[in-house]
Amino acid sequence: MAEKVVEIRGLKKSFGDLKVLQGVDLDLFKEENLVVLGKSGSGKSVLIKIMVGLLKQDAGTMHVFGKEVSRLNSKQLNELRLKIGFSFQNSALYDSMTVKENLEFPLVRNVKNLTKGEIQKKIEGLLDSVGLPQTINQMPSELSGGQKKRIGVARTLILDPEIMLYDEPTAGLDPITCMDINNLINEVREQFKTTSIVITHDLTCAKVTGDRMAVLLDGQFKAVGSFNEVFAHADDQRVKSFYDYNFIES
Repeated sequence: MAEKVVEIRGLKKSFGDLKVLQGVDLDLFKEENLVVLGKSGSGKSVLIKIMVGLLKQDAGTMHVFGKEVSRLNSKQLNELRLKIGFSFQNSALYDSMTVKENLEFPLVRNVKNLTKGEIQKKIEGLLDSVGLPQTINQMPSELSGGQKKRIGVARTLILDPEIMLYDEPTAGLDPITCMDINNLINEVREQFKTTSIVITHDLTCAKVTGDRMAVLLDGQFKAVGSFNEVFAHADDQRVKSFYDYNFIES
């Protein structure tokens, strides 16, 4: 059996009368790519915020690397967050910084005693890994949407995270660039041995990148399994509707 990196049991979270998570159970295994599907407002972001300690659940448990997140102190939370990399939907690059400076910023802030040479080598290595070594001195405004996504992934990888969280990684991209990003997610897992959660509405992305999928409806995961298992045997029409609405055969 593969090692469990995240173990969620009976997780509940409400905001006033709004019940967002209503008894979530899920495991995430080492070096697995897990795709999470769910409509806007279904609780995907709330789940991630509980995982990194930005929110606390009302009931249930969230174990990450064997530790209950809600019981961690500030120092332990900071240590946990350094092991979790978040690739934002909009890439979240600083417009006033070059690509090099964008990658350098989290490294200098969080890792002490690195020489300029070591920093330069790490940045160049990561830019090579995402296929964009030539962009090192460019500004974000000079990059295409796909290039920004790749640089965003490189910046997330700069701190050597063990878990990667991808938020709508193909949103706003053309079909060809979408496939490039899907392939990059798989390449990152292979090269850096990461464990990943991919939040997406793009079922081509889900099929290409996901070892397993989990469909979040009514505050619970209604279907969990491989792409074919989820959609071939789904009893809930709302699960099938994801397929009917936006799946593009690759």
